[in-house]
Amino acid sequence: MALTWIHETPAHWNADKARLVGDAPAGTFDSRYRALKPGALAPGEWWRVEDGGAVVGYGWMDVSSFGDAEILLATDPKRTRKGVGSFILEHLDAEARARGLSYLTNIVRPTHPKAKETSLFLEKRGFVSQDDGRLVRPVKR
Repeated sequence: MALTWIHETPAHWNADKARLVGDAPAGTFDSRYRALKPGALAPGEWWRVEDGGAVVGYGWMDVSSFGDAEILLATDPKRTRKGVGSFILEHLDAEARARGLSYLTNIVRPTHPKAKETSLFLEKRGFVSQDDGRLVRPVKR
């Protein structure tokens, strides 16, 4: 497995994003992704993860007014437990560090079909659950 990290500038909604984000089980991600049309600009910053030319995941980041980064990780369901999520997370951390940001934030929705498993994945990687449902981790220095 030779994963590559590709920044999409600008990012457009396409079949791979629809497959991994828009078509994810209901409750996984914000339902607004399902309404995006092919070719539309995709809000925030997006990075695509490829393995041998096949898209196996996406990382997304949006910088808040506090200088923190809200992030999203999406991996091909066929590639879970293969290191893709960890690869995305570490690269998002590096992107946040390069921008001088302090914290990574992820929200695991209570409707997420694998909420407990996803929260545990993040907690094992240094995220701490907050009272409001967010998981937060300082950007590595």
